[in-house]
Amino acid sequence: MTTTQVADSRTVADEDESQSTVRRPNGPLVFTIVAVLLAASLVAGVAIGPLKLAPLDVIDILAAKIGIGEAAGYSVADINVVWEIRFPRVLLAAMVGSALAISGAALQGLFGNSLADPGIIGVTAGASLGAITAIVLGLTVLGSWTVPGMAFIFGLITTGLIYALARPGKQGGGTVQLLLVGIAITAITGSANGFFTYIADTTELESITYWSMGSLNRASWTTIVAGLPFYAIGVAAVMSLAKPLDVLALGERQAHHVGLNVKRTRIMLIIATALVVGAAVALAGSIGFVGLVVPHIVRLLVGPGHRWLLPISALGGAFMLVLADIGARTLNPPSEVPIGLFTGLVGGPFFLWLLFHRRTEMRA
Repeated sequence: MTTTQVADSRTVADEDESQSTVRRPNGPLVFTIVAVLLAASLVAGVAIGPLKLAPLDVIDILAAKIGIGEAAGYSVADINVVWEIRFPRVLLAAMVGSALAISGAALQGLFGNSLADPGIIGVTAGASLGAITAIVLGLTVLGSWTVPGMAFIFGLITTGLIYALARPGKQGGGTVQLLLVGIAITAITGSANGFFTYIADTTELESITYWSMGSLNRASWTTIVAGLPFYAIGVAAVMSLAKPLDVLALGERQAHHVGLNVKRTRIMLIIATALVVGAAVALAGSIGFVGLVVPHIVRLLVGPGHRWLLPISALGGAFMLVLADIGARTLNPPSEVPIGLFTGLVGGPFFLWLLFHRRTEMRA
């Protein structure tokens, strides 16, 4: 055996050994663990508050409300607090968190860029502009669905514009270009929002502040029902594109050669993510970094395959935002800290770490 052959065999052996040391838990196991954590956080979110309740009491009341057993021995106040106030809020937090996380994972696959996030690249800002436009102009053309509908339309336009300007391909679409496009989109929508702030009255100013900082204090069954169709359709559409996202990771040309309709797939991804982000913004305002942090953590646990990356990211995003909401409600009672401040406090340093990590890899 020649020296070159020996060196090659050692290299292959080293690679095999290094690969064998990186063992990720399987998808079903991680999915089950995160689902259990999410269920526990939902119960905790209902139990924790000025009126403290035992977790078993929360479960009994919720079970009675859905027709399993009776809520005997509980006061009307306890039942109303659980069913009418806190449970809709934690459900809304779970919906918004899962929407932001799964859309972040989908956008990262669409752009082929791990730094893609609805907030960073401007999708959230565009959807927020649509919601604020509906509020300030008093639009009611779609009834209770007007605000989420406008958020979806503006989110769709924004996502399409970002894709056209930062599309991965022969001429670029790299990290710098994607971030620059996001900065430009955010600046333009920020100017438009500033104009609406200037012409808004006192009541509308409160709503604009709500959208800009993110909050769940308007959670109700009516709110959930209004945003649920957009959320459900968008999430289902994103989940159905898990395999095409894996194929897109090979590159546009290779994906075309294996039979994937690349153009149709990208259009469907744009519409689906716009639906999901639009629903999240319409329900809770602008909340950043959930779509960046959660998919990265999940990708480290189960790998880049979207079959498990998408659903586990959705559960992880819901878990993260429910915990953030508990902190927002309990940090300084009876006042409430905007939930966007919590996610920004975690996501901002994480984003800077990702930029530093990518810079270090490029130098190596």
